[in-house]
Amino acid sequence: MKLKPLGDRVIVKPLEEEERTKGGIVLPDTAKEKPQQGEVLAVGPGAFDEDGERMPMDVKKGDRVLYAKYAGTEFKMSDEEVLVLRQSDILAIVEK
Repeated sequence: MKLKPLGDRVIVKPLEEEERTKGGIVLPDTAKEKPQQGEVLAVGPGAFDEDGERMPMDVKKGDRVLYAKYAGTEFKMSDEEVLVLRQSDILAIVEK
């Protein structure tokens, strides 16, 4: 299945956090924090402004982004968890 986001929506694959503490303790799934970083898989065409013109998107496919903790809608796509969120829920692009 392939998803194509509409408007200013973005599809992000959450990046899993480290499963061990600094001391080497393995964390169970219930103790893990929800990931806040992910890789952009697809980007919509952008929202319309007041004049009916499309506003360009600030992110592109392949960008690594930081997003709000409880933003978006989780969706399972081909045995893979993805997140569909609005561009406004993206806080920053993580540069390497």
